[in-house]
Amino acid sequence: MRSLFLNLGALALIAAGFFFLLSRPVAAPTPLAQATASSSAQVASAAKPVIATSTLGASVHTATSTKVVIQKDVSPTQTTTATSSLPSDIAARVQNPYSFPPLSSGAVNTAARGALVNILCMPRGGGSLSPTSGSGVIIDPRGVILTNAHVAQYVLLSEDPRVNISCTVRTGAPATAHWIPEVLYIPPVWVSEHVEDILNPHPTGTGEHDYALLVITASVDDSPLPTAFPYLSVDTRQAVAFQGDSVLVASYPAELIGGITTEYQLFPVSSFATVGQLLTFTSNSIDVLSLGGVIEAQGGSSGGAVVNVWGRLVGIIATTSAGATTADRDLHALALSYINTDLAAQSGTDLATVLAGNILDEALTFNTNTAPQLIQSYIEQLSKQ
Repeated sequence: MRSLFLNLGALALIAAGFFFLLSRPVAAPTPLAQATASSSAQVASAAKPVIATSTLGASVHTATSTKVVIQKDVSPTQTTTATSSLPSDIAARVQNPYSFPPLSSGAVNTAARGALVNILCMPRGGGSLSPTSGSGVIIDPRGVILTNAHVAQYVLLSEDPRVNISCTVRTGAPATAHWIPEVLYIPPVWVSEHVEDILNPHPTGTGEHDYALLVITASVDDSPLPTAFPYLSVDTRQAVAFQGDSVLVASYPAELIGGITTEYQLFPVSSFATVGQLLTFTSNSIDVLSLGGVIEAQGGSSGGAVVNVWGRLVGIIATTSAGATTADRDLHALALSYINTDLAAQSGTDLATVLAGNILDEALTFNTNTAPQLIQSYIEQLSKQ
């Protein structure tokens, strides 16, 4: 048992410091077509697919004619190849998406910050483990949190007494611990693909399958839970967030402030950004939104909110490219449409169905039937060290 706890010390990205959760992409998702003035993103007849590489250069994702269309401008790290067949209509912008006008910027910001949470995982009893910090968004009044799998994996581990971690959900400015989270769902495919990274001080990933659902089950002081949590409604429609759209990005970034400040004086940050490239993993769907070099492009922002001007959650922060400063980076967010589609593919149930059910029963089923095997895979990996 002592050996397991010592091995878990390698979870920290910085010895005796905080691990600020934000994966960086090894292989970038592939760019979709640039938006045009019409209601659809069209592929010009001369368009060619892109072989996309990340700034880290660790691997290459090769596009094929059935999966990808061209971006308008190709960066110096990208090359092109010819193709004879590309689909002509990729993604139609959702026109007049709501029956009410856009909200004021202040109202969007207030709604986003109200539903934003910080997920802080700390060693129990002053052990040798370093804390981890990430973000999340409450998407249901019963306390369901949407975040990344690379954040939620530590909550998963905290549910096993053999692992020396405990996690709390914090809110406010500065962030204050209020509640205890439990895993509602984490994609087993993501765990299978990334379990070996648990001791990697520099984990990477594209963001594919990198989402998870948590549920708040108790208060840290045993007080009654709120009758309803502040939350953001999700919009899982394809192309409801499109190139050129203004969105609010909100998170609890911590990379640039240090461990002690993260623990005691962590504040939420929010800013407006413009959706840039529309990116895809394996199809012509819009899976990832490129948001540029905003201040939220730093560790601790993983799982943070991307909200449209109607106050709907349309994405969650997942990855960023490398860069010395946030301005040098490109922040990527998983589109809610991708999360919804992949959740249905992996679990057989889409997000609306999950939220329509008995959340606590669903969490119990997952933690009884699926979580033990996932936790065991982590423990087996840790035992190799």
